[in-house]
Amino acid sequence: MAQSWRSRRTDPDARRAPPLDRAGLERAALRYVERYATTRAKLAAYLKRKLKERGWGGDDAAPVEELVAKLAGLGYVDDAGFAAARATGLTRRGYGLRRVAQSLKAAGIAEEDYAEAEAAARAQAWQAALVFARRRKFGPFASEMPDRTAREKALGAMLRAGHELAIARRILACEPGYVPELDQG
Repeated sequence: MAQSWRSRRTDPDARRAPPLDRAGLERAALRYVERYATTRAKLAAYLKRKLKERGWGGDDAAPVEELVAKLAGLGYVDDAGFAAARATGLTRRGYGLRRVAQSLKAAGIAEEDYAEAEAAARAQAWQAALVFARRRKFGPFASEMPDRTAREKALGAMLRAGHELAIARRILACEPGYVPELDQG
């Protein structure tokens, strides 16, 4: 007699989960928002992906947008709060305003929801550039004054990190050892 625990299932649909209904879709949404800080756009994309994977078992169309609006109304999804947290985290790690704005747009946050976070990132632009320069040992944090090629590479890195050209040039022009913490003018 063959041992059943050794045999493999040949039916690929045997383990497939049943199609989602309204309650299942709501459970999936709640599990997602309890586990991740998210935005309305990310939650909607997640639910659409789940519907594509499992299918829809309801008679009418899947209420994705209605469910996203409901969870946002309950405060489980807060785009402005997500934007503020993401902007604070990126500026603390040394990324510039342009990189922060790109990240917020990629997360699907509307302009009115990230305006306050963008203003806070703009106010911290100088400190964020210093953090980036310290981490990469550029400008005032370098051991010696770099040659032209190294300065151009450093400028490119700062621009890719989202810093403004004027700020990047001022920091890279600093002598090693002179940290312009308060000299922002």
